[in-house]
Amino acid sequence: MSLKNIVGQRIQTDVIDSVVKKGQWVVLVVDQQSMRVISACCKMHEIMSRGVTLVESIEKSRQPLPHLDAVYFISPTEASVSALVRDFVNDRSEPLYRAAHIFFTETCPDSLFQKLAVPSVARMIRSMKEVNIAFMPAESRVFSLDSPDAFVNFFSTNPSRARALQADRLAEQIATVCCTLNEFPAVRFRSDLSRTRELADKVQGCLDKYKRDVDPNLGQAPGKSKSQLLILDRGFDPVSPLVHELTFQAMTYDLLKIDNDVFRYQFTGGSGQTGERECLLDDNDDLWVELRHLHIAEVSQKVSAMLRSFVESKKETKGKGLNMRELSKIIKKMPQYQKELNRYSLHSQLAEDNMVRYKGTIEKLVGIEQDLAMGTDSEGEKVKDPMRLIVPVLLDEKISKQDKIRILLLFIIIKNGISDENLEKLMRHASIPTSETNTILNMQHLGVKIIEEDGSKKKKRPKRRERQNEFALSRWTPLVKDIMEDVTEGQLDKDLYPFLRKDAQHAALSGDDGQASAGPISARWKFKPDSHGASAAESKSGPRLIIVVIGGVTYSELRAAYEVSKINSNWEVIIGGSELLTPTRFLQNLSQLSDSGTTTQAV
Repeated sequence: MSLKNIVGQRIQTDVIDSVVKKGQWVVLVVDQQSMRVISACCKMHEIMSRGVTLVESIEKSRQPLPHLDAVYFISPTEASVSALVRDFVNDRSEPLYRAAHIFFTETCPDSLFQKLAVPSVARMIRSMKEVNIAFMPAESRVFSLDSPDAFVNFFSTNPSRARALQADRLAEQIATVCCTLNEFPAVRFRSDLSRTRELADKVQGCLDKYKRDVDPNLGQAPGKSKSQLLILDRGFDPVSPLVHELTFQAMTYDLLKIDNDVFRYQFTGGSGQTGERECLLDDNDDLWVELRHLHIAEVSQKVSAMLRSFVESKKETKGKGLNMRELSKIIKKMPQYQKELNRYSLHSQLAEDNMVRYKGTIEKLVGIEQDLAMGTDSEGEKVKDPMRLIVPVLLDEKISKQDKIRILLLFIIIKNGISDENLEKLMRHASIPTSETNTILNMQHLGVKIIEEDGSKKKKRPKRRERQNEFALSRWTPLVKDIMEDVTEGQLDKDLYPFLRKDAQHAALSGDDGQASAGPISARWKFKPDSHGASAAESKSGPRLIIVVIGGVTYSELRAAYEVSKINSNWEVIIGGSELLTPTRFLQNLSQLSDSGTTTQAV
């Protein structure tokens, strides 16, 4: 069962079904964060079929419904708890709801919990639980901790209260991912950065607390002792956020304007009318799921073939030999099939928009980026003079400042640092303003050498697996795929990625469960059993590898989780990060990172 389905089932069973009795109706009150989780995991008809008559936002004023109970599914934040209190302490001629059942998405701090002790509020509360879903399930194998400020707080060299608070919250969030999946994994971390070890310690503490206080059975199922949680920081692979990916999803999020997974585009109808359409790129779109990890060349061909096949199946015309423009004209004359055709039209438009951007300037860059990232050219020969590769790009006025910075950083990485003088000269040739210098220099906070130092040791490039790729412009494979495969084969370097505990290391590598029978299951945490007597999280037998990248996980790295899970059916790989990272966002994060302080956003 996918991560989204598991979370959706928890919301429906642990929250709604635990309150609603047969024939009863309730109001579901949500805040912005919890609504995002519900929207990602549940369809509205599923919620309504379980006795929810209305979904309302806690941030907005609402009409009194004193004959109905309210189920509050909210985040334990100052704003949401204060709004809840106002619902019952304001002077009203009649109560807003008959009673309140409160479900917090995660642990509620004592300071906020005390606010609910007001008599006028306390007497209306019939039940209260923490369901501990402190993350955003983005795809079937992908999660986000939805903490975009984590990059700056984590990599800043200045310790701060903001960093300490965020580390605690990140640890809690990561632990809830594991517990939602019913995993008590062996915890591993990247050893290069001490902060990553500190975060791993905090996560282990949260997991121990859950197992001790909430669910003694956590992680006790066949094969689960081999499950591992690997905590990485973005410095483990600084290359993947820089290269232009040519697979459909990664390319789309890099080159096109996508807001909250929504793609907007102009269309022309059959009668000549024009307008704007928007489409959500998520797991509910089967065609998007089928296409998103394919190379753009394959996508264009496949969409055309599928569209042609659809047109021919309706016997409107023979689509053989027609190009996309001719097929589009035919589509406009088939209004009875418009809903189905819109799906093909959307992805055809996505592919076309990507290719327009690619044919502009990107095609000048991708080959050079691949040579720099790999250290070898398409023939496998070592790149001997990377400077000769990048100078034409830096001098090209049609190439954007951002793309020049990406090329320049890839060049510095392959050179293992350059002199101050050369950096200044290259930036001047590229017409990159000096205000962008920090964007480049701040990469050193991730452990990347930017300015070479006399006598300093050269950092070794990580040993990579040999791979064959049919596309010469897509030779780079994210390092995380090697890591995933090494874990599933029991070969991941224990010095670079050590286990936090030796006993967990033994169990994870030997497969020895060594588990005594557990105590009773806490209703606070566990699913209700399904028709087969097992929870959704337990329905997947065998080990899981859960990877979290602090500083953000790229879309190419998401693809790797699906590829490895498909090849190695004994393992299921789940991947996530503090945010889902695009190259644009990565450079923005670098530009905001400095020694002067950290972000002030609340955590």
